[in-house]
Amino acid sequence: MAHKTGQGSTKNLRSTAGKRLGIKCSDGQKVAAGNVLVRQRGKSIHPGKNVGIGKDFTLFALDDGVVKYIKKRGNKKVAQIDSE
Repeated sequence: MAHKTGQGSTKNLRSTAGKRLGIKCSDGQKVAAGNVLVRQRGKSIHPGKNVGIGKDFTLFALDDGVVKYIKKRGNKKVAQIDSE
């Protein structure tokens, strides 16, 4: 009988699928209420006027209009919808 167990397979050859994060609607694009604007991990882009945030930090439009991404003081980025 062997004194030691055989070695298992290596653990670093697997790769996970991409999570499809990022901006889904660009600046100046027309959107309808409910459209997803940004999928993100954490609040790298904050919700502004007429923009909601989901429990997974997804930003979505609360009203029809045009998407606008603005930079606030410091490094803060905000997504907002300008209604038409």
